[in-house]
Amino acid sequence: MNERRKPTGGKVALRAGIALAIFLAIGLALFAADEQNRYLWVKALHVIAVISWMAGMLYMPRLFIYHLDHEIGSAASETFKVMERRLMSIIMTPAMVLTWIFGLWMAIEVYGFHGGWLHAKLLAVLVLSAVHGYFAKAVRRFGADERIGTARSWRIMNEAPTLLMIVIVILVIVKPFA
Repeated sequence: MNERRKPTGGKVALRAGIALAIFLAIGLALFAADEQNRYLWVKALHVIAVISWMAGMLYMPRLFIYHLDHEIGSAASETFKVMERRLMSIIMTPAMVLTWIFGLWMAIEVYGFHGGWLHAKLLAVLVLSAVHGYFAKAVRRFGADERIGTARSWRIMNEAPTLLMIVIVILVIVKPFA
C-alpha cells in the first residue's frame, strides 16, 4: 500500500524557516528600495500572487468535478480531499491575501485610491474573493463527505473566475474610465 508520510517536525520547521527567510529578504528589499523600485517590487509581487491565486481558482472546480466521480470513502475520494484542502490552504488563500496586501498598497500609495477604474477593479476583486470563499466552503463540505453540486454546476462555476479575471485585466490595462 502506498502510504504518504506526514512531514516530520524538523522538515516542517525547515520549510517554515525557508519561507520566513524569503519573506524577510523581500521585506528588506522593499524597505531598502527607493520609491520607484519599491513600486516595481510590489507590482511584481502582486502579479505573482494574482497568477498563483488564479491558477488555484481555475483548478479547484475541476478537482470538485473529478471528486464527484468517485464514491465517498474511496481512496480516490480521500486523495481529492487532501488535494482540495492543500490547494486552498497552501496556495489559494495565501495568494489571495498577498494579492490584497500588495494591491491595496498600490491603490493607496500609487493611485491615492482614486479612479473609477480602480473602484470597479476592487469591486471585481471583492466578487472574486467571494467566489474564493464559496470554494473554501465547498472544500470543507467535500471534506465532510457531502456531495454538493453537479459536474455541470461546477463547470459553470469554473467560468466565474475566468470572467472576473477578464474584467479585472481590462480595467487595469485599459483604464476605461477615470
